[in-house]
Amino acid sequence: MIPKRILFCTDFSDNSLPARHLAVEYAQMFGADLLILHVINSSQLGYPSLDEGVPIDIRSALESIQESVDKALGLIATECREKLGSVDFASRIGNPPHEIVRFADENGVELIVMGTHGLTGIKHLIMGSTAENVVRSANCPVLTVRSPKS
Repeated sequence: MIPKRILFCTDFSDNSLPARHLAVEYAQMFGADLLILHVINSSQLGYPSLDEGVPIDIRSALESIQESVDKALGLIATECREKLGSVDFASRIGNPPHEIVRFADENGVELIVMGTHGLTGIKHLIMGSTAENVVRSANCPVLTVRSPKS
C-alpha cells in the first residue's frame, strides 16, 4: 500500500520533530498529501479559576488557545510546503487518541505518523501513551517515531 494521505500528529515538543521530518520525507517519496493535526487535551485544561471572584470564560480561553495552536500549525505547514505541494492543518479539542483516530477516519488518512516519548515503567503506567492508544485503535497503519535520547 502506498499512502496518498499522510497525517502527522504534533504536540509541538522537540520529540515530535523526528516524526515531522519523516512524515515530510514519506509524503515526498509517495507523492502524498500531508495533513498536520494537534489535539488540545481537554483533560489538562482543568476547571475555571476565580480572578477576584469572577469565573473565567472557558469558551474565550479555549478560543485563545485554539488561535495560538492554529498559528503554530500554520508555521509548521508553511515550512512543510517548501518541500511539498499539498499541506493542510487542523486542530481539535478533546481526548487526543480518540480525536486523532476520528480525524484520520473522517479525512481518508492512509498513514499516521507521530512521535513517542518512549516512556517506560511507572511513568508509562501513570501517563499512558497517546501513540500506543492510537496504534491500538486506528483503522490505518501508524508509524511511531521515537526521538533520540538526550
